[in-house]
Amino acid sequence: MTFVTRFAPSPTGLLHRGHAFSALTAFTASQAASGRFLLRIEDTDFTRCRPAYEEALLDDLRWLGLQWEQPVRRQSEHRADYDAALDRLREMGVLYRCFRTRKELMALAGMAPHADDPADAHAFAGGPLAPDEEAEKLASGQPFAWRLSLAAARDRLGGFEHLTWIEEAADHGMKTATPERLGDMVLGRKDIGAGYVIASVVDDALQDVTHIIRGEDLIQTTSIQRVLQALLGLPTPVYRHHRLLLGPDGKRYAKRDGSVTLAALREAGVTAQELREELGF
Repeated sequence: MTFVTRFAPSPTGLLHRGHAFSALTAFTASQAASGRFLLRIEDTDFTRCRPAYEEALLDDLRWLGLQWEQPVRRQSEHRADYDAALDRLREMGVLYRCFRTRKELMALAGMAPHADDPADAHAFAGGPLAPDEEAEKLASGQPFAWRLSLAAARDRLGGFEHLTWIEEAADHGMKTATPERLGDMVLGRKDIGAGYVIASVVDDALQDVTHIIRGEDLIQTTSIQRVLQALLGLPTPVYRHHRLLLGPDGKRYAKRDGSVTLAALREAGVTAQELREELGF
């Protein structure tokens, strides 16, 4: 079986050292395995993604010396694939409309609206409204999100205990899905359709990805993806979650925190080789 992995950034900002570390980790792994390396642009959320950011990230990755197969898959060009998957889940009865706002969900979880951790009350577990109440909200045009009902998914799958995957890096071994820790996750919104979680699962299957290599902050998301793979009858890749790169303040690099970008490093005269050595490549 050919080793296939991918780097899948979202063009919502400029890349920083953390992105470079993740991209180089995946690219180096593909080279070591004489495998294939894919670049995928995860731009399902057109309210936040920008073409200028995509152009910038392509420049950054070329500067780092990465090479990837063509054509690059852009999720914005394949919405029908993800909406079809969302439709299948609706037909199974494992999705429901959630009309709660982000502020309301965070209040339920005891979180401040300005909390640094954008968990967005992922541990929320709800269910559909009464038909008349839902009809009233729909008639008034209230926005809503499509949430995965873990209770309904558990019933359909006969539990989650048999949903496993191989983890090759962080706390390696055979892992069992525990999606309850994230609760009923949002899989789509009225305004943009299917979101990145389901789009990523669909694309990994369509692109024959065998190894998903990414930061350890996404380990918990694997449980939700494993549930979706089981519901949609999709294969389960091997997962490899690498350590997170931390800044001088001890926090992981993040776009929202204004981390120093790769473009800024280039402008400051840092070479790609110097950055690769700094990151351990």
